[in-house]
Amino acid sequence: MDITVQELKERLDKGEKLNLFDVREPNEYEDDNIGATLIPLGDLSYRLDELDGLQDEEVIVHCRSGKRSGMAQQILEQNGFNNVRNVIGGMLAYRAQ
Repeated sequence: MDITVQELKERLDKGEKLNLFDVREPNEYEDDNIGATLIPLGDLSYRLDELDGLQDEEVIVHCRSGKRSGMAQQILEQNGFNNVRNVIGGMLAYRAQ
């Protein structure tokens, strides 16, 4: 299940506590981020222990355009995460709204 940038922005604006992860590279994150926890896609498989306890909670992943976060969504689902949502269009769509 995916999440739109509009829905994400509304929830962030309300101050909701989200399990939000950015799977871009550190330099992309430094240039522009929305407060997500940075775990680059290439590191995700090795850092799953940092997400321990979130298997049954909503986890939202985003990247630049949605491709890498779609891959992250698959990795998480293959590792027992039941409610992973990919931000459609990623940061490009988020900043374009």
